[in-house]
Amino acid sequence: MKKGFKSVAIYSSLKDKRVLKIALQISEILENIGVRVIFSDSFSSFKSSASQKQYSDKYIFNNADLLIAIGGDGTLLSSSRSYGYKGIPILGVNLGNLGFLTDLAPEDLTSNLVKVIQGEYVKDERFFLESNVSKKQTTLIALNEFVIHSDLVAQLIEYELYIDNTFVFRQKADGIIVSTPTGSTGYSLSGKGPIVHPDVKAITILPMFPHSLNTSPLVIHEEKEISIRMVSKKNKAKLSADSHNSISLSKGDVVRIKKTKNKLILIHPLGHDFFSSCRNKLGWSLGLNKSNIDIL
Repeated sequence: MKKGFKSVAIYSSLKDKRVLKIALQISEILENIGVRVIFSDSFSSFKSSASQKQYSDKYIFNNADLLIAIGGDGTLLSSSRSYGYKGIPILGVNLGNLGFLTDLAPEDLTSNLVKVIQGEYVKDERFFLESNVSKKQTTLIALNEFVIHSDLVAQLIEYELYIDNTFVFRQKADGIIVSTPTGSTGYSLSGKGPIVHPDVKAITILPMFPHSLNTSPLVIHEEKEISIRMVSKKNKAKLSADSHNSISLSKGDVVRIKKTKNKLILIHPLGHDFFSSCRNKLGWSLGLNKSNIDIL
């Protein structure tokens, strides 16, 4: 059995009333088994949570050995950039529609949460990407993907792609998605990109609606550095990280993207299975009951 957790922070980026109800339920469960609970200051907007003292990010970095993120994948992404990037393991409670990264359902919370806290869990390590833009003093972090896209609807941008400073192609397209295996089930999937198992050490490059009949997704090793140079002068473009932060790009700007040294540790209940998640969340094998599945 793995080491248990003694100090747990609770976070959510949602302002849904269900969030506070579940957070208080989690707090009661944990305190009953002797675990310290730290409420993030993300709960300060809930008036009925005034009795729960909230703590800053800095305090959580120094005192929590696990963070529970309540919400959907958007909440888990934001908590990963803020806390997971700093080394705090994250467990997700799913309130979203898809929730590919969040495991615990509210109806199964008590039994599964206690087991996880006491050391019955699976660790899942994921990598982040970071990007820098020439002439700009800004570094962005993404767990899912970076997207370079047109700032206007139905307008192509032109760019050149380099991998480890080797020229690959010049292209006109709506944009380009650079994703991790974690992001392969996100925006990249919507663009018909490949689903990449989390254990695969790869980065996927997916042009968005390219002005070409022979363009395919490109999968490269995770240690490769990607450079994208903006070519078009008249068309505006932006770089976004996990559909969150964005930077405006101009002709001549070079976006450099590479894997970070920091890793995210996701915590899953025992029995977690990537392919089961694909079946349940992406609609694989619709109409097939568990009893119909043969075990090899």
